[in-house]
Amino acid sequence: MAKSLQEQLLAAGLVDKKKAKKAAKELKMQDHLQRTGQANEIDAAKAKADATRKEKAERDRLLNLQKEQEAQKKAIAAQVTQLVLTNAIKSERGDIKYQFVDGKKIKQLYVDQAIWDRLSRGQLAVIALDLPGEKKYEVVPLQIAEKIRQRKDNHFIYIAESTAAAMAEDDPYAAYQIPDDLMW
Repeated sequence: MAKSLQEQLLAAGLVDKKKAKKAAKELKMQDHLQRTGQANEIDAAKAKADATRKEKAERDRLLNLQKEQEAQKKAIAAQVTQLVLTNAIKSERGDIKYQFVDGKKIKQLYVDQAIWDRLSRGQLAVIALDLPGEKKYEVVPLQIAEKIRQRKDNHFIYIAESTAAAMAEDDPYAAYQIPDDLMW
């Protein structure tokens, strides 16, 4: 008599008895499920499991995307903080109060005369720095303010409007030159 494929594989040593019994049991189970009509239920359960797995993968993908966005926001905030702290212009003797508007509140910053002049002419900018527990304002050059605006466009940046052009238009004596030897 001819041996079955299973017996041939066992004789060749390619399959052991445990695997052969498991395969035979699985075949009997599938035959039984098909005869009783329960195979469709198993297929439905497999489809449901696949749908659940796909849903979970989509949720995980969205969660990872959200985490990446939060990490990117933190990185941008760290870059802004580093830019402000490394490029802040410090006043040696801050004895003049410079006032500016942040939202609906008037804020003040004590600076020296040179910085006050440059701030009022729009050559420097005031930047809000959100440190843990406090909000601090620093003076930075316009180039740094632009870099910060590129990274985070809703960050508070105050730049005074240049009043030189407006003063030149309204000045009735603009056409008259001041003599060099005039003493006040």
